[in-house]
Amino acid sequence: MKTKSPFSLCCIVALLTCTAAQAQVAVIVNPKNAAATMTADQVSSIFLGKSNTLPSGASALATDLPEASATRDQFYSKVTGKQAPQVKAAWSRLVFSGKATPPKEMASAADVKKFVAANPDAIGYIEKSAVDGTVKVVLSVD
Repeated sequence: MKTKSPFSLCCIVALLTCTAAQAQVAVIVNPKNAAATMTADQVSSIFLGKSNTLPSGASALATDLPEASATRDQFYSKVTGKQAPQVKAAWSRLVFSGKATPPKEMASAADVKKFVAANPDAIGYIEKSAVDGTVKVVLSVD
């Protein structure tokens, strides 16, 4: 009978812990935005450059977290079904062809929240635990 090495068991436990520890991501808009909720497809279209409008018809001002952010990776994986290299490649094609401009990258979740709170047409994402009354959640992602 084969037994697993202690190293293998530690790796499995660490992987399960990391997966369980992922925080919820909240897609946020300005409280003045008319949208009460948005679908993952609507949000995905904005963040992948397929659409530049919010459900209200206003131009969307999308904001991203830094590339190294785990929340950014989780957001794109869960909402768009794409990993970071795929998202980057898609945006490279759109920018090169002049069809779209990528979301504005902010330095931190606090900056994303501040930008969204100050702009009625802004949309972004942050950890759900960072949400307060200055923004409105239109989609939650586990």
